[in-house]
Amino acid sequence: MAVKILITRTFPKNSIKVLMPLLLKLRSLANKQKGYISGETLKSVENPDEHLVISSWQSMQDWQEWMKSKDRIEVQAKLDAIIGESTEYKAYEYA
Repeated sequence: MAVKILITRTFPKNSIKVLMPLLLKLRSLANKQKGYISGETLKSVENPDEHLVISSWQSMQDWQEWMKSKDRIEVQAKLDAIIGESTEYKAYEYA
């Protein structure tokens, strides 16, 4: 069953230029991952430093495999180091 993953990050002020190449790298790597369907990135209207990625996967197992990917872990570690906190993930399935 398809799942949607909500990924929340709050970027430090003026860090988007540094973070954008890493975010694009993650999206590029995800595109090649088995089970990846799509992703979209949104910015909060109330807090422009807060970003939400909605990632769609064919199954929870596909998502979990992506989470274990060495390449993803390396890029994510760089992102989290710049952000200064861990990225938040929440998985949802269709009711």
